[in-house]
Amino acid sequence: MTTAEISYPPTCAASSVATLLLRVADGEPAAWREIVRRYGEVVSAAVRSFRLQDADAHDAIQTTWLQLATHARQIRHPERLGGWLVTTARRACLHILRHTTPSPAPIYALAETVVDPVPGPEQLAVDADATRTLWNFVDELPPHRQTLLRELFTEHPRGYAEVARVTGIPVGGVGPTRARALAQLRGRLEQHGFGPDAW
Repeated sequence: MTTAEISYPPTCAASSVATLLLRVADGEPAAWREIVRRYGEVVSAAVRSFRLQDADAHDAIQTTWLQLATHARQIRHPERLGGWLVTTARRACLHILRHTTPSPAPIYALAETVVDPVPGPEQLAVDADATRTLWNFVDELPPHRQTLLRELFTEHPRGYAEVARVTGIPVGGVGPTRARALAQLRGRLEQHGFGPDAW
């Protein structure tokens, strides 16, 4: 499911969600199950849109639920819990990306401006165009680097062991090759005026 296809839970009375949150704060298992039933796919879809490695995606999801457990009593607008969870999940993903790739620091600040978790048609069109442009530049990389990036950054990313098997790159070489491929891609983007401020 893509970000554009996220299906948000039916609107519930604020008091109903507020009661659930209080029960979650008290550690009630049934309340946790209900929250996860209603919002689990929303959180997973938000994390999947970042195309993290399996372990990182799992960490982002766990961090999101941990944040909810920690702040369940402080949610000011229970009726907007879906949006709160999406924003929290995005922050968790951006935090992971910040600490695993040499991304510029300003990318983390983007999470602070998230208001509406559902992108409008204009934003979807811009995102689709940016994605096409990015993959066009990937197509200009050496074949083994193209293959590696496509194996790592897919709808269902594989672990390094599987990527190594498919690409023929030793497991220990996947990380360094990934770093070199991303550095080359970044250089190509900057040469064509697509620096950090352009995305």
